[in-house]
Amino acid sequence: MTRTRVIAALLMAPLAILAILFLPTPWMAALAAIVFLAGLWEWLKLAEVEDSLHRTILLLLNLLLMVLMVWAAQGSFVLLQIVAVIGVGWWLLALLWLRFYDFASDHDTHARAFKIAAGTLATLSAWCALVLIHGDQPVQGDPSLGHRWLLAALAIVWAADSGAYFAGRQFGGKLFKGRKLAPRISPNKTIEGLLGGLVAGVATGLVFGWLAGAGTSQLPALALVAVVTVLFSVVGDLFESLLKRHVGAKDSGNVIPGHGGVLDRLDGVLAALPVFLLGKELLGF
Repeated sequence: MTRTRVIAALLMAPLAILAILFLPTPWMAALAAIVFLAGLWEWLKLAEVEDSLHRTILLLLNLLLMVLMVWAAQGSFVLLQIVAVIGVGWWLLALLWLRFYDFASDHDTHARAFKIAAGTLATLSAWCALVLIHGDQPVQGDPSLGHRWLLAALAIVWAADSGAYFAGRQFGGKLFKGRKLAPRISPNKTIEGLLGGLVAGVATGLVFGWLAGAGTSQLPALALVAVVTVLFSVVGDLFESLLKRHVGAKDSGNVIPGHGGVLDRLDGVLAALPVFLLGKELLGF
């Protein structure tokens, strides 16, 4: 499994990096919409929207919301910023949902409604954050800096995920006497893995942030944002695990060898991007 996972990552990573660095923001927004909506398709299945027609209608409604937001923006990004900030608020509420594991687990209509709404909030806010980060141009007007900052944000999540995976395999259960991070939601996640992910994510964020133009004086702020970004990516990962536990699923899909479904690769990204954007704007790097 590890070999398949690594090979799949090595094939996907160059394509993702090339798209981030070289696509204009409108094209990047369109590509991200396709990927995020593919993840939402799997989210809706985990929310027990079994009928393909119903899922298709919900997906089209979310696509329509994306189109309407772009149309309503008309050169102003305020609406996208509001949606991204709402996304941060949603992921804070998700912490409460993780605490009360059984909430909306009873497979009835109301449970599905909560999970459908959560999927829309998570998808739209992350997409807005991605577009804003990628399209950001500083005073000197170099469009490639926004592209590099998006790569930095995603690299933090990717590195944290890999760091947690390998640290968990190597040290899991050895340093904290077998204590699990969230045993009821995701029994395989360890505190050692979380710490490994934090180290990998922060180190990667500092390197990629420096490449994106962060000065030496900005690195402490960047490190702080990277820490919070990694922690929220873990919340996103755990929330997807909660959805899977509620329906007894191992993965959200099987389209990516060794990784599962699209949502299995996006869960941390959905939570991390709005947080990274907010931290970047508040701390000014």
